[in-house]
Amino acid sequence: MQSDQDLIGRIRKRDVAAFETLFSRYREAIRRHITRAVWDESAAEDLVQEAFLRVWTCASQWDGRGEFKAWLFRIATNLALNHLRTVRRRRQQPLEIPADEFDEEEEHPPEPDWMIDVSSLGPDVMLEHVERYELLWRLIDGLPDEKRKVLRLVYESEMDIREAALELGIPEGTVKSRLHYSVKRLAREWKEIASEWEDTS
Repeated sequence: MQSDQDLIGRIRKRDVAAFETLFSRYREAIRRHITRAVWDESAAEDLVQEAFLRVWTCASQWDGRGEFKAWLFRIATNLALNHLRTVRRRRQQPLEIPADEFDEEEEHPPEPDWMIDVSSLGPDVMLEHVERYELLWRLIDGLPDEKRKVLRLVYESEMDIREAALELGIPEGTVKSRLHYSVKRLAREWKEIASEWEDTS
């Protein structure tokens, strides 16, 4: 299987086959990522197309440092944020969003409560959610490297525990331990930030 870096190199030369391969590889993950933010499947599909259009037209902007997946997910997040700003300007009515229940038998863990809470969000609150989501990823960047890699694979690249262990070449127990550490540390830091927001509101 060709690496993302090889595919991007070909896309820079306008190789359509390479673009289609990359699109097939990440389309579903990006669609789920955007849908979580905008909670509008029709809009999410449009934003998915736009995200990959950015990959096609701006492939040269990825310099090869860091993971391509992280770059792609940030493009998707920025598009979702811009969409929510547009929705807010239009003053649409709040959306009723049912909270998904997590099946304990699934290997992929749910997002912690402090990471995403999308019950009954209106456009203004949804926008605030996405902005705080961006802040969260800045906190993630402050984690130790080995902990950050595990968290990104599980929550950003949407791998389950087994897949993350195979990707990193470490035991599943180590993945779980690093994930637990990361979530606990971020929860503490997030709580401190939330307290500051409350004090200034």
